Amino acid sequence: MPLASLIGRWAMQPFSKALPPLGDTERAALEAGTVGFEGQLFAGRPDFDVLSAMGPNQLTEREQAFLHNEVRTLCHMLDDHAIDQAHDLPPEVWRFLREKRFFGMIIPEEFGGLGFGHYAHATVVARIATVNVATAVTVMVPNSLGPAELLLRYGTDAQKEHYLPRLADGRELPCFGLTSPYAGSDAASIPDRGVIVEREFNGKPTRGFLVDFDKRYITLAPVATVVGLAFHAVDESRPEGQRDLGITCALIPVPHEGMEIGRRHRPMDSAFMNGPIHGHQVFVPMDWIIGGEKQVGQGWRMLMECLAAGRAISLPALGSSMQQTALYVSNGYGQIREQFGLPVGKFHAIAGLVAQMSAELYASDAARRFTAAALDKGERPSVASAILKVQLTEAGRRAVNHGMDILGGKGIISGPSNLLGVAYRQAPIAITVEGANILTRALIVFGQGAVRCHPHVLDEMAAVQAKDETALGKALIAHGKHVAVNLWHSLFGAPVLGEPPQELAREARLIARMSAKYALTADLAMGMLGGKLKRMELLSARLGDVLAHLYLASACVWRYRVDAAPELLPFAQAAIRLQLDEAGKILRDLYANLPKAGRRVIGALVLRRTAHLAPLRDVQLIELADLLRTNPRIVERLAPDLSEPAAGGLRDLMHAMELGAQLGDTTAALNKVLRRTNSLEEAARSAPDPELALAYLKAADKVIQVDDFEGPPRNADGRADLERPAGSSSVNPPAEPPPAPSAPQPSARPPERTTPPRVPAA
Repeated sequence: MPLASLIGRWAMQPFSKALPPLGDTERAALEAGTVGFEGQLFAGRPDFDVLSAMGPNQLTEREQAFLHNEVRTLCHMLDDHAIDQAHDLPPEVWRFLREKRFFGMIIPEEFGGLGFGHYAHATVVARIATVNVATAVTVMVPNSLGPAELLLRYGTDAQKEHYLPRLADGRELPCFGLTSPYAGSDAASIPDRGVIVEREFNGKPTRGFLVDFDKRYITLAPVATVVGLAFHAVDESRPEGQRDLGITCALIPVPHEGMEIGRRHRPMDSAFMNGPIHGHQVFVPMDWIIGGEKQVGQGWRMLMECLAAGRAISLPALGSSMQQTALYVSNGYGQIREQFGLPVGKFHAIAGLVAQMSAELYASDAARRFTAAALDKGERPSVASAILKVQLTEAGRRAVNHGMDILGGKGIISGPSNLLGVAYRQAPIAITVEGANILTRALIVFGQGAVRCHPHVLDEMAAVQAKDETALGKALIAHGKHVAVNLWHSLFGAPVLGEPPQELAREARLIARMSAKYALTADLAMGMLGGKLKRMELLSARLGDVLAHLYLASACVWRYRVDAAPELLPFAQAAIRLQLDEAGKILRDLYANLPKAGRRVIGALVLRRTAHLAPLRDVQLIELADLLRTNPRIVERLAPDLSEPAAGGLRDLMHAMELGAQLGDTTAALNKVLRRTNSLEEAARSAPDPELALAYLKAADKVIQVDDFEGPPRNADGRADLERPAGSSSVNPPAEPPPAPSAPQPSARPPERTTPPRVPAA
């Protein structure tokens, strides 16, 4: 008997227990998408020629023109503070979005859309988000997971012909209802139920579903004209045990009998539209099922396949925009604001934070752009998409937090001149949606990665499920060789496959070695812990994080080659070092937390010779900060999506930075005179160009100032009158107390019931 058959026979029973059969929803999630460079990292053999072969990001002339014209015009229409206060976009912005077909970026030109690629789509969202997140969210939702993408991939010809042109030009505004009060991260368990019935509809007998549903957190729901809905389809005419047809997706026009829509949630008090949708005995004709009757029960697969790409675009673009804005604000404010006679950006405590922000941004944006290039080549990397979603939204939150620390009091005073306050409040939204990061780290990045990216696990699972002893034996022999190779590479060094850029050859060797150590660690964890690893989420999350940091580090190598920007070499090197240092720390933590001491000894052996992963030294961080402060071109390269708004603190800072660049080195002497004279005009007269100097000093002063608002009313003696409502200007008390506000009407549901205005017609 061949060796493979003997091994397979011996291993079949224990592996059958360790690898329980996959459910349909798990299988759909695992089979969604493709495997890209992250698979090579998981295998411990990254090939840098494969990395380079991805090539640079490409924009068509139409896409470039749209970014230069329509997107720039839109950003000049957006006032972040005014939109935030109004809790809605201005009517002229809604109209512009429709007229210029922002809602149809992913819809092909043949249906009236813009037909943009993934990189162009992501760049549009990122540029808008640097100015106003609410508008970016409004644009990104119709172009991400929802009716348009589902129709393009699965819709019938009739559905495409009807809906796609109307979605492209904004006659229809879509939303998609998936999340329920009792099914959030566990979206496959939605309780919403639709039973097959036959009803008279539009004057004739019609087969369809009678659906009851309760959805919440649905972006654009309050203004939607068509609702995408996910529900469990049921056929009660079938025998017991065969009635559940699976999750199904449908399109329901607004209004429709039985559906309640228009109420509003306020996610962190943001201005974008979001709200609940409820339905009781809503009849959904079979023609409204996306793809028709043949797609009944295929909804979960459809959603997973769309998310395989969608997670890599919109939310990572928001995270990148937060990083770009925070870096520009922190670096710029650090040059303008002085304390103790020096720009605060020169203090090492601040310079170190700004430098770290720049290195993180280089890495995260490299990964975002690399994955967009893969998407534009037809790949749908589900694990890489999950990595981007987690890493970029977390990096965006970190960057804004650092920026708030640097701004100090300026950062926490709300008003038109605030620079990061709205982004700080909204950062948790991106962390939460499309799979909360806590879930995604533990269950998707490594949970799916261990099966999809590993070169042998999927073959082993298939062999066990098919009861094929020979196939299992062959897979296990190959797996054993794989472990042996990575053990050798972990202990004695891994070869560099391909030719990375010469300037990053050392960093490429570090990536190859860390990849081998990670691949070996993943195999040891899966082999030693078996099925228990799935429940040990702190360990599986760490394994997912190491893969993520390796992916970001590798993307830096790709970016440096395609950018051909030698001035960014220090940032590329720093970015890779930060990612690998973090990966090394996580691996050490992982081995320290394995359940038994013997396994921790193995970790000490595997992680030997990791001293080369020393983190960036302080002097290197200060050098990066000096480059950012003295070379505006570098900031432009690191924050290419930063856009100019209509008004507000960001525009004021941009204006001051432009004037400061014209003054050059004379700003230091100018500020010295200002400190001595405390007069803008007198200080300006000391400069070679007094007019320019005065313009700069006034602009800088505007950046430094914060907003104040009307306080409590005053008594006749000038003291605050706490008995009268704020806003009352009279010093004499009113003759009669104001009438008490009427009590709110009772509501069956607790959320706020404010109904937003309808979207203005074009």
